Amino acid sequence: MDIKTYMTGLGKQARSAARLMSVMTTHQKNTALYAIANAIEQQKTSILTANQTDLAAGSQQGLDAALLDRLALNEERVAGMVEGVRQVAALADPIGTVSDLSYRPSGIQVGKMRVPLGVIGIIYESRPNVTADAAALCLKSGNAAILRGGSEAIHSNQAIAQCIKAGLLAAELPAHAVQVIEMTDRAAVGELVQMKSYVDVIVPRGGKGLIERVSEQARVPVIKHLHGVCHVYIDDNADFDKAIAIAVNAKTQRYGTCNTMETLLVSQAIAPQVLPALAKIYQQKGVELRVCEAAQTILQQNMNAATEEDWHAEYLAPILSIRVVQDITQAIEHIHQYGSAHTDAIVTEDYSHARRFLAEVDSSSVMINASTRFADGFEYGLGAEIGISTDKFHVRGPVGLEGLTSQKFVVFGDGQIRE
Repeated sequence: MDIKTYMTGLGKQARSAARLMSVMTTHQKNTALYAIANAIEQQKTSILTANQTDLAAGSQQGLDAALLDRLALNEERVAGMVEGVRQVAALADPIGTVSDLSYRPSGIQVGKMRVPLGVIGIIYESRPNVTADAAALCLKSGNAAILRGGSEAIHSNQAIAQCIKAGLLAAELPAHAVQVIEMTDRAAVGELVQMKSYVDVIVPRGGKGLIERVSEQARVPVIKHLHGVCHVYIDDNADFDKAIAIAVNAKTQRYGTCNTMETLLVSQAIAPQVLPALAKIYQQKGVELRVCEAAQTILQQNMNAATEEDWHAEYLAPILSIRVVQDITQAIEHIHQYGSAHTDAIVTEDYSHARRFLAEVDSSSVMINASTRFADGFEYGLGAEIGISTDKFHVRGPVGLEGLTSQKFVVFGDGQIRE
């Protein structure tokens, strides 16, 4: 079967399933989710074995360390998948919720009802946990999903897909409510993003190259972020211990994620106090520092000089750019010039500075005295996320259940006619 025929078949099945999913009860959807979580838990060994096959193949193909880290599963990450699915099941079902009801002079009552988007195509690289997260969120929000993972994770994704199928079967939900593309040919992506008759929205998760390609080729709406150049700014009124803990965690808790800090900005008033301590910790953890001239002077070490390209860089690796700025004004200007509108944080005890940072930094997540690593659907209480959006329509930030829905106007009358 050629790719176009195969993908069209998936699209038709997904469209049919979406109509059924839109009227499924909360109980039916939750039954499927708990069954999926239980299946993943029970099939943990099979999933990890499949993941080892992918990791071995990835190593032979020369995948870099950051990509292999995103690809890798272990017992903790599998447990995280299970917990994420169960958290989605525990969340309130948004579908059918009616809000903003008001009476009009005519006597009609007008409101808005939360409804599914329909068929969601999700394209992602490396992270097999996305298969479970995406399936859970799409199911709970009453959508059908077509999932296309990267070829490097094909065995892991298919192992998780079997658990999803088992959950759908147990709950008597449409068998095609979640379909995981089995073809590894990149042409499948090209077909998926142009199937406007069958797909209502595309969510790409992966590197900048993938997301740019999807955005350029897509004939259906795309929910996306291109990259995560995240900043932490240590203000002149920062608490020393908070500054150290946040700056270290934001960079080193995990390197290969879009909410990892890539540039550290430090006020010149506090830089002599915090930079030497931070540099020592970063060096102990094997982080390469690329610093501005002022930071070089303070540290009195021979370090790589930061270039213009470094301020734009999303490293996804143990590399960090550091710039000493005059004050909060220059910090905000730097973020506006070089940031990606993903996640930016300030460390400060100054209430006015904190409020100013919140007001002037136009990112999808803006934080006060917290690590950028919290910019995550799971940490925000969404149960899981299908991705992060730095667009302003139709959803922004971590995309959870509500981000996978829309609203339609509903009108309640009692025989009124328009005169």
